[in-house]
Amino acid sequence: MNAAIAEPLLRVLDLRVEFGGHAAVCGVGFELFAGETVGLVGESGSGKSTLARAILRLLPAARGAVVWRGVDLTSCSAAALRPLRRDLQIVFQDPLASLNPRMTIGDSIAEPLRIYAATLSAPERNRRVAAMLERVGLAAGMIGRYPHEFSGGQCQRVGIARAMILRPQLLICDEPVSSLDVSIQGQIVNLLLDLQRDAGTAMLFISHNLAVVRHLSHRILVMYAGRLVEIAPRDALFAAPIHPYTRALLAAVPRAGKAGGAAPVPNTVAGAPAPHLGCAYRDRCPHAVAVCTTHAPPLEEIAAGHLVACHRARDFTV
Repeated sequence: MNAAIAEPLLRVLDLRVEFGGHAAVCGVGFELFAGETVGLVGESGSGKSTLARAILRLLPAARGAVVWRGVDLTSCSAAALRPLRRDLQIVFQDPLASLNPRMTIGDSIAEPLRIYAATLSAPERNRRVAAMLERVGLAAGMIGRYPHEFSGGQCQRVGIARAMILRPQLLICDEPVSSLDVSIQGQIVNLLLDLQRDAGTAMLFISHNLAVVRHLSHRILVMYAGRLVEIAPRDALFAAPIHPYTRALLAAVPRAGKAGGAAPVPNTVAGAPAPHLGCAYRDRCPHAVAVCTTHAPPLEEIAAGHLVACHRARDFTV
C-alpha cells in the first residue's frame, strides 16, 4: 500500500459523540486504507468503543462525518446505509453476549448470507458456513450446536466467522481478545491476521493490550478522554513516543527482566470529560505549562506520518 497515492477506504472527520451533553468522543479524525490495520489504544473509558460504534452508525454522531468510499455514513438514509453494511463488520468484546443463545452457530454465521446473498440456495449457504467454520478452526460438524456448548475462545471464533463470511472490506475488532485466556489470545490474533491476508480486509483493532496491537498494526492511534493525542506508524510509536500520555502507557508495560516491575500508570480518571478549554491531559501531565490550560493542542505532524496533540511535542523529540 502506498498511502501517499491511495484513496482511503474510510475517512473520519472531526467526529463528536455526546451523551447528555458530555462529549465522549471529541474532534476525532483519521484515515484507514485498504488492507491496513490501524490499532486504537487507550485506557478504559477513553472513548474507543464509542468511536467504533459511531463509525458504524450504531451510535449517532453530534458532529462530523464518517466517509466510507465517498459516502458519508452519518448523513445517508437508512435505506442507503443498509447495502453498505455488508462491507462493514464488527467483532465484539464479549463473545457469548454477541451471539443469540437461541440460534445455532450455523444459523448465526448464515444470517449475513440470508440478508446480503439471498439468492444462494440452502445447500450452497450451508456449504459456505461449513467452510468458514473450518477456516476459523472449528469442525463443520459443530454447525448445529448452540453458543452455550462452546468455550469463550470458540465463541469468538464463531463471531469472527460471522463477521468474515461476506468478506467485508472493513472489520472493526472491539477488544476481541480481552476476555480470553492469554493462551487463546494469540490464536485469535493469528486467525485475524490470516483472514485479513486472505480477504484483503482493512481492520481497526481496538485494545488496551499494547503487545497485541504492536503485533497486528501498521499504524497506531492513541486516545485519551475522547480525543486522539498521537498517531504514528507502529515502529515509530514504540521506538520514540512523543505525547506524555503515550509515554506513560508504554512505560507501564511490563518488560521481561526489568527489576522492580512496571512503571506506574499516571493518575488518570477513566472516562474523564475533555475540558472545553485546554489540553484534556493537562491536570495529570508533569510537563504542563500555562498554554495547556487555555488552548487545546491540535494534532500536528512532528515527523513523517507522526502526529501529536501536545504544545510541547517538539521538546520531546530526539
